[in-house]
Amino acid sequence: MNTTSRILLTAVLCTAAVACSKKVKEEAPPAEPTPSAPVTEAPAPSGLYGPEDLDTDACLRQRVVYFDFDQDALRPEFQNIVACHAKYLRDRPSSRMTLEGNADERGSREYNVGLGERRGNAVSSAVQANGGSASQVTVTSYGEERPVCTDSNEDCWAKNRRVEIIYTAK
Repeated sequence: MNTTSRILLTAVLCTAAVACSKKVKEEAPPAEPTPSAPVTEAPAPSGLYGPEDLDTDACLRQRVVYFDFDQDALRPEFQNIVACHAKYLRDRPSSRMTLEGNADERGSREYNVGLGERRGNAVSSAVQANGGSASQVTVTSYGEERPVCTDSNEDCWAKNRRVEIIYTAK
């Protein structure tokens, strides 16, 4: 064999060796979901809510959002609940809701009415951020006037720091 043929044959064999030695990346088997504590999730985007879902859907049945002491920021554990209610409003344009803001007995009457309104507005903003319409939501504040618990302790006060979601038209 002449030199040119040897070089050509060597080049072809090297190219073939490189092509054949290419490693195939093995894919790991898909991880199986691990069971966890039941979490309320937003509904599947394909299904539309109907009025009957207000009483049957676990997410929509949760109609109270609780707040920390002297705070009007929505707690992360209530994001999914608010998202469910926003989806209900998107699916049912004729529905309407009233957000009733409440506070515990600590603070002046005027301060608590303002705090209840800020809490209601925080939930309203979260509903709108999740696609609900502002025209479907009304905010009312009762301050400390409508307690669900009348004891003077932290557990009771925590129950009174809330926004209740009331549907006025389904």
